[in-house]
Amino acid sequence: MEVKSIVFILVFILSMGFFFYSARNLICYMLVAKKADNRFGSIGIRIINVFKYAIFQKKLFRFKIAGILHSLIFWGFLLFLFAVIEALIQGFYPPFSYESTGYFFSLVTFVQDIFGVLVIVSVLLAIFRRVVLKVSRLEVGKAGKLDAIFILSLIFLVCVSMFGQNTALIAKHNFVLQPNELRPISYFLSTFFYADNANSANLFFEIFWWMHIVVVLGFLNVLPYSKHLHVLTSIPNTFFSNLYSVRNTLKPINLEDESLENFGVADIEHLSWKQILDGYSCTECGRCESVCPAATVGKSLSPREIIVQIRKRTKDKAPLLVNGLTNEDVQNKTLVHDYIPDLNLWQCTTCMACVQECPVMIEHVDSIVDMRRNLVLSESQFPSNLNNVFKSIETNFTPWAFNPADRANWTEGMDIKTMSEDPNGEILFWVGCAGSYDARYQKVTKAFAKLMQKGNVDFRILGTEEKCNGDTARRLGNEYLAQSMMQENIEKLNSYNVKKIVTACPHCFHSLKNEYKQFGGNFEVLHHSEMIEDLLSKGKIELTKNGEKKEEKLTYHDSCYLGRYNNIFDSPRKSLGKVNKIDYIEMERNKTRGFCCGAGGGRMFLEDEEGGKINIERTKEALDTGAETIAAACPFCMTMVTDGVKHFEKNEQVQVKDIAEIILENTK
Repeated sequence: MEVKSIVFILVFILSMGFFFYSARNLICYMLVAKKADNRFGSIGIRIINVFKYAIFQKKLFRFKIAGILHSLIFWGFLLFLFAVIEALIQGFYPPFSYESTGYFFSLVTFVQDIFGVLVIVSVLLAIFRRVVLKVSRLEVGKAGKLDAIFILSLIFLVCVSMFGQNTALIAKHNFVLQPNELRPISYFLSTFFYADNANSANLFFEIFWWMHIVVVLGFLNVLPYSKHLHVLTSIPNTFFSNLYSVRNTLKPINLEDESLENFGVADIEHLSWKQILDGYSCTECGRCESVCPAATVGKSLSPREIIVQIRKRTKDKAPLLVNGLTNEDVQNKTLVHDYIPDLNLWQCTTCMACVQECPVMIEHVDSIVDMRRNLVLSESQFPSNLNNVFKSIETNFTPWAFNPADRANWTEGMDIKTMSEDPNGEILFWVGCAGSYDARYQKVTKAFAKLMQKGNVDFRILGTEEKCNGDTARRLGNEYLAQSMMQENIEKLNSYNVKKIVTACPHCFHSLKNEYKQFGGNFEVLHHSEMIEDLLSKGKIELTKNGEKKEEKLTYHDSCYLGRYNNIFDSPRKSLGKVNKIDYIEMERNKTRGFCCGAGGGRMFLEDEEGGKINIERTKEALDTGAETIAAACPFCMTMVTDGVKHFEKNEQVQVKDIAEIILENTK
């Protein structure tokens, strides 16, 4: 056996041994998590997601320049695996080559040559963006910047060493390409560098071969200790991500499980293994933070930092748990409070923008709400004004201090039947707390009820038997109160054998449609925008004609719980588009990129302790369109945008209306 092979085998064994030691530690640290999380169902769909999001990089292209650069580097790296495997096999058996594979050899050599250049250019541009342009979302401190530059430099060296081997090999063969070998760039470089120095090709081939081996094995062993660990974990993290049917739902706590030491998450051992895997997979790209409404207006919350701190706490504490060691400085701290300040957790609007943008399918909101659950249920540490909210939900069945007996007062003179009066209606209209009590949103409730009456929809309401749907309490971390409301509502709905529900509130809609299933509530649920679209398309309600002139400039604000949560973007727009007097204008941030109003996640009931106001940011964007009317499809959004319009003293010039009101105004 050649000395080269002996040295290579020693290097290979040591490198792979250390890598597997590091990987084993990471897996052991991940498994300190005690929270159950079954992610092994629907294998076919999960594999499709891996190809869609991990291999074809679907989400990365939402940021075009960065998406192109990253995708070229990623795809190039996948293709370079053939060169890496060839070099590794040559370490054991030097004569090995792909030459005998025919046209496959042609494909491999040509693609590697082309992508080699593309990856080098992409790496240099990526470094330029970080060092010179200093793209704000990529600013992660000196250590993070050095980590990124170091990893990018290693990728650069992988490409250089690959080209170095190829050019030297071509020179060794007297500049004659092998059968089926297609290396146009390497051939040009070979003739350029070795035209007068072909005898040195053997030496340089060995130099570049060893360089390639050392860089690749070094790169592999650096990853477990770098924020670029996502190179190894992004594919499994994507595979194990929540499927769409449950992606935006919160997992319930078994409140009757006496073995639970803690409700929610106080430290890493209360997380699930997937939540720790999320921490491993974060590359700190900042996409989540760049779209976070709280971060945008200057609040402390950073979705990226939440996940980074989970990873940091795991690396600090998990080795102690795994190895049975003690370290008072580490053990006296907790993830919540010491690594993640309480204030940051309460600033989240649960709008899901961070989850939407994350290219490696991290689930930030689940972890944030789990930590809120710990603060509320285990520590009773939460903003003081939530005491009144929780008490009101418990006693009045609404977040506001209204009398439950007044819940159906809005129906006076409208001839609307309750389920207790006649349970044989076609559909139940779930009015919701805002629709029942809020003076402004009662007008929306009445408008939608009139549209259903015009469309001959046979509907009923629960009236005083309806209670808060539980969404507010649940997002605020009070799982006990939320489950109480949900189970009581489900019991009432099932007693009337309700099958189909419509509601004008996206929060009620999402909860009834997706989360009630967790407790035995299986209903067909429509948002009022869907029903309005259906009534219009079927001609059950007709719109007036006001000539061809577009008299009213209008823009529409997407509700997070209707849009990102439930993918309902078109129904409101289609209905508004049928009103021929409307000149529709789209805001810059719309649909999946829509910007939160600031009221979700219970923020409706919390004060702004720092930073700006999210609703002001969103309202300014709406006003900048020049619209005279801002359309909404959510009571929370309507309240927040209305307050925003008042802030800019535009309430005389700009109206905020629900789509139900707009359609009713324009019906025959």
